[in-house]
Amino acid sequence: MKQEKKISKIKKTAKVPTKKKILKKPAKRIIKRKVLVKKFVKNPIISPKLKNSWEAWQTFNPGVVLIDDKVHLLYRAIGEDGVSRLGYAVSSDGFTIDERLSYPVFERMNSKTFNFYSYFSGGSFNGVEDPRLVQVKGEDNLYMTYTACDGGLRVGLTSIKISDFLNKKWKWIETQLISTPGEVHKNWLIFPEKINGKYAILHSIKPNIQIEYRDSLEFDDKSSIKSFYGGGPQKGCWDKWLRGAGAPPIKTSEGWLLFYHAMDDDWSKYKVGAMLLDLNDPTKVLAKAKDPILSPSEKYENNGYKSGIIYVSGAVVKDDKLLIYYGCSDSYVGVASVDLKAFLEALKKGDKPKLSLKTLKLKK
Repeated sequence: MKQEKKISKIKKTAKVPTKKKILKKPAKRIIKRKVLVKKFVKNPIISPKLKNSWEAWQTFNPGVVLIDDKVHLLYRAIGEDGVSRLGYAVSSDGFTIDERLSYPVFERMNSKTFNFYSYFSGGSFNGVEDPRLVQVKGEDNLYMTYTACDGGLRVGLTSIKISDFLNKKWKWIETQLISTPGEVHKNWLIFPEKINGKYAILHSIKPNIQIEYRDSLEFDDKSSIKSFYGGGPQKGCWDKWLRGAGAPPIKTSEGWLLFYHAMDDDWSKYKVGAMLLDLNDPTKVLAKAKDPILSPSEKYENNGYKSGIIYVSGAVVKDDKLLIYYGCSDSYVGVASVDLKAFLEALKKGDKPKLSLKTLKLKK
């Protein structure tokens, strides 16, 4: 009996061989870096001024150019007489307005007092709409395309010497109308550098990108640009309904960076897309953002003359940052920013540049 108990005790204390557990290494977490486009916390940077009758109602859709490391803005303004004019402002850091003139710096009146097309494109009855500014590489002129109210909506082209512009001597040359008479066109852009030795003008993005190449920027009605805007909705993408091009293209190492406006099935919202175009043949699209890079989400973008409208008309690269300037609800001017290199990488890889829910604050 004692022997049985002893054997039983030995069995209980004996080590029974077990299978070794193979510990699996924890899976690596793949963290994709989000490219965030941040709206400036102090937006809008330009708002109507009641004391100036010419800009008392609306201030929006700025043309923008970087000269001597300062951002110069020509913004569209509508005042008590219903006429659309251009005002001037400048910023050293790209966000804070250092100076804003109390008078308009460019205006052009049409003989007709009411323009149906112009009224529904922004609220004015007459004048100058939606400027785009560009300095062509190697030239001392600053070119401006804009929507001219001339019995419809045509594209106007004017220029000014850089020295006159910086010294606030507003000696603009006489406007040339470069679109075909009898046709309604907007959103035409001049490239900031000649392509294959010629000036390049982007005049439509629908149904495809259309570029006009010219030896000079001298025009008359016989040499106007014939353009076409049309085609049905796109399928399987957010930018179902293309509207038009935004800021003048920016030359980058990866291609021409172009912003554009589009809508999904909600026609009350204008959103902003981005694409990269081939440097030698900008009719070729190399990459596109899969989502809008700007959408109307803030109060100032949804409470104005036209709620839900975001309209990019100027962009510059300053200190490796891409600064995007846009009209907000056809009433204010806002700015958003993003690291340029990261933004381009996201476009190339097919990632989705995201609109940050956090606004950008300047470092003190």
